[in-house]
Amino acid sequence: MNNLESYPPDLRHQDRRQHPPPPNPDQDEELCDPDPVPIIDLECLHHDKLEEACKNWGLFRLVNHGVPLTLLKELQEVAKELFSLPFAVKEGACNGSPMTYFWGTPALTPSGTALPRGPQNMNWVEGFGVPLSQLSHFNPQLHTLESVRVLLMEYERHLWRIGRRLFEAMAKNLELDVEGSKEYLAEKSGMMRVYRYPNCPDTNVGWGMEEHTDSSVLSILNQDDQVGGLQLLNHHQWFNVKPIPNTFIVNLGDMMQAISNDRYKSATHRVSINKHKERISLCYFVFPDEEAVIENSKYKPFTYNQFRAQVQEDIKAIGQKVGLPRFHHYHNSQASLL
Repeated sequence: MNNLESYPPDLRHQDRRQHPPPPNPDQDEELCDPDPVPIIDLECLHHDKLEEACKNWGLFRLVNHGVPLTLLKELQEVAKELFSLPFAVKEGACNGSPMTYFWGTPALTPSGTALPRGPQNMNWVEGFGVPLSQLSHFNPQLHTLESVRVLLMEYERHLWRIGRRLFEAMAKNLELDVEGSKEYLAEKSGMMRVYRYPNCPDTNVGWGMEEHTDSSVLSILNQDDQVGGLQLLNHHQWFNVKPIPNTFIVNLGDMMQAISNDRYKSATHRVSINKHKERISLCYFVFPDEEAVIENSKYKPFTYNQFRAQVQEDIKAIGQKVGLPRFHHYHNSQASLL
């Protein structure tokens, strides 16, 4: 697992060999911070609590989600096995398959392919992108990838159930037409990304993942239950989101903020580097139908397909995502955002 040959060359750091972990690496100071993240119980879904979490935080911890603990553990174990393979094996394993392998950047194209890396967008992360609608057509030659495929097919059914229920509750709170808003959450759009954040004694190398918002409607994170690193920006203050076993972290993305006419917030978050232990996380993203039109008082009519294309254009042109401000009614010129 800690074999340097398993990491992409860009993420190998020689200091890793010179600093053994302390006797109790789980006692990192970052995990001792108070965790104020709202808690939502899926079995007993309280609409007022959900409304408050979406408006004030854009992120919450989900309990009683109904996903078997055995499945969560198996996913973490097979992810560790996958990432421990030699870099060259991982790089070649996805050729000709819908699954993609990336490293060094969270900025991904719709297919999950990493955009070109550079000093401005280098991140201490590697991962696999899996378009879930294509899992049944995926016939991997690598045994570990086949194990991933089988587990993700079961996992997807649970995550879609959770995402749909949460979205329907949010739509009710927003007084959206239930039938008319169904196109805002498309099961076929589901994407899974499996991340590994290498540990590094020199945390000045950068971030595991830099500050950003997701473009999704909802993102559902199954994070490492031992190693922290996820941080949330709220009211101009960064909070550590503590890892707690058998819970999910759900955050709202840009599409949910737009659908809600800015009543809900897209969560700004980042991932820090752990000095002593690497971190594995699995995140499920779900989006609207590509041609579903989002239109309200704050935004010009736009589709997710248009939003995605604009994000890619901005990343290539200026090196970063601009996102929702591009589609605000008040946005009249590109120069006002640069």
